[in-house]
Amino acid sequence: MSDDDDSFRPRPGRIRSKGAKAGQTRSFLSKVRKIARQQQAGPGRSSSAKGGGSGRSANGRSVVASGRGVQRGRGASFVRARNLSNGWSHRQPGSRRVIVKSRSVRAPGRSGKAAAHLRYIQRDGTARDGERGRLYSATEDRADGDSFLDRGKDDRHQFRFIVSPEDAADLADLTGYTRDLMAQVETDLGTKLDWVAVNHHNTGHPHVHVIVNGRDALGEDLVINGDYLANGIRERASERATLELGPVTEIEQRRKLLAEIDQDRLTRIDRAMIAEAEDRFIDLRHEPDDLRGQADRTLRLCRLGKLGDMELATEHAPGVWELSDRLEPTLRELGERGDIIRTMQQALRAEGAERDPMTFQIHDAAPVAPIVGRVIDKHLSDELGETLTLVVDGVDGRTHHVSGIDPTRVEDARIGSVIEIGPPDSTGRPSDRAIAGLAEDGIYRPSRHLEQARFDGHVPNGDYEGFVDAHVRRLEALRRAGIAERIDADQWRIPSDFEGRAAAHDAGRNGRANIRILSTFDLERQIGSDGATWLDRRLVSTDTSDLSPAGFGAQVREAMDRRRDHHVDQGDAALQPDGRIAYRRNLIATLREREVARAGEELAAKKSLPFRMAADGETVTGAFTGTAQLSSGKFAIVEKSHEFTLVPWRPVIDRQLGREVMGVVQGGSVSWQLGRQRGLGI
Repeated sequence: MSDDDDSFRPRPGRIRSKGAKAGQTRSFLSKVRKIARQQQAGPGRSSSAKGGGSGRSANGRSVVASGRGVQRGRGASFVRARNLSNGWSHRQPGSRRVIVKSRSVRAPGRSGKAAAHLRYIQRDGTARDGERGRLYSATEDRADGDSFLDRGKDDRHQFRFIVSPEDAADLADLTGYTRDLMAQVETDLGTKLDWVAVNHHNTGHPHVHVIVNGRDALGEDLVINGDYLANGIRERASERATLELGPVTEIEQRRKLLAEIDQDRLTRIDRAMIAEAEDRFIDLRHEPDDLRGQADRTLRLCRLGKLGDMELATEHAPGVWELSDRLEPTLRELGERGDIIRTMQQALRAEGAERDPMTFQIHDAAPVAPIVGRVIDKHLSDELGETLTLVVDGVDGRTHHVSGIDPTRVEDARIGSVIEIGPPDSTGRPSDRAIAGLAEDGIYRPSRHLEQARFDGHVPNGDYEGFVDAHVRRLEALRRAGIAERIDADQWRIPSDFEGRAAAHDAGRNGRANIRILSTFDLERQIGSDGATWLDRRLVSTDTSDLSPAGFGAQVREAMDRRRDHHVDQGDAALQPDGRIAYRRNLIATLREREVARAGEELAAKKSLPFRMAADGETVTGAFTGTAQLSSGKFAIVEKSHEFTLVPWRPVIDRQLGREVMGVVQGGSVSWQLGRQRGLGI
């Protein structure tokens, strides 16, 4: 027998355990938690998944039925501890109410959303003294927002919170309260957080905006348990408020409820009655033995009297009321409208103006008719999001509230700027009209279009192929929408209703209001400006029929009179014997050239580079290095190695910052040529 036959080589197989999955071991703590969950799911316990307690799955296994992923994310142990104690109970008797709203935004640094949100929560008028909101952190009273954004620029997501204690006005220090809360959150999550916050005092209830970058102390993606986001932070915030102010007494609680009786919004009393009503009926008949419930009954009857006057509740018998099916949506709408009206009044007071609330006009969507006026407020529609709301003091004598505004469209607008807000642009594009006009028997041929373009000879700079390529790219976009069909490289099938369908497609993609910034300068700065202002364009048109005799319309009339006198003093206008005013020929172009020349010389002194005025019809080339905001409009700075020039700006050029550009100056505008690979803007 060989040595190999005598040797013993154990070959252990896979351990198979009936108590755990293959390849896994169960710690003592895991076993204790499992037994606790099983006991919680036993007879006598609620099995409702909505209650935050325990339940059973279809296969009979015990689960903690919170519905928010209690097994995953930081803070899960805090959530499990609450569930193991027989369900979530973030409200203890006497605890202070705190509303917490949360949102997670993906890739905010790469999309620019983080910078926009941080900018708007620090806007003017949000601090206690009406000044700009002040950014702070755990250790800094004045945090550096740029550094915070730089640290989170590559994060997968960002967390945003609004913490609004019901008794925030009674807290001694809202900043200290926020720091204590975030320190407790860090303890619950088991990691340090990179956060900044801003206190807002611009509403009836002071509140805090907290922004948290999406990485933990180890540099990994910060994943927070869903239940902790939904309930845990609110519980901790409530604990901190209760610790500082003490528990809510019955007298204090009753005083708060009494204040809700006459409110035109959905209240706690309403929510309680909706929850207890059976088929919308609620029975509040007197029960002599229920002495403790008599106070609640009195509150509800008083509230029902108010709802009855609003035709939202009906008394069928003494103490028996029927709640309207419109109760909740109507009260929510009234509450939102009341908040909007208060915001508009506050914005007007900040501008030193008073308007009759009957002149307020709230637009739920883009306005049907254009609105022209000055911006008196600009804030986030949803304070956790990015879309904006504008409050505009119109020349028509009305004050308009328009929400859902794209921030990029009003980035240059400031408080006092004059803008026009109109319905979405539903007019067809010139490219669509050209394609439909050249289609023969429903077939469009790019080669035929190229021949026609060369024959006409109206394409700037002679880039005929690039011009036609832009039309083909438009067709590619409409092909993906199912409007056009590509047959081959030189044939496209065009439907008979092509223009209408293309316009409807654009309107569906861009349903937001169409916005034009008429002047970034307020009226006072326009009056003495050396450039071509919005007031000058109104003076030349001589049409004042849209100006109301009151409000901002009256202010515009007065500003136009003062601007007219300014032109007379400067020699740009003359008073005729018949009392009329004669303006200099080509007044707008003259003023624009005068301001551009002056601004160019000022920039030349800073850049140490000569300035040259671009002539009409000239082809301008160079590097697009920035913009300059003048009263005549926004201008692009185009630099060469030995000089620079200022030319009218258009949105299409923004993506070319730092690159070489080329354009043809034509009549106060520029037709930008962005290369064959990009084609021409159409």
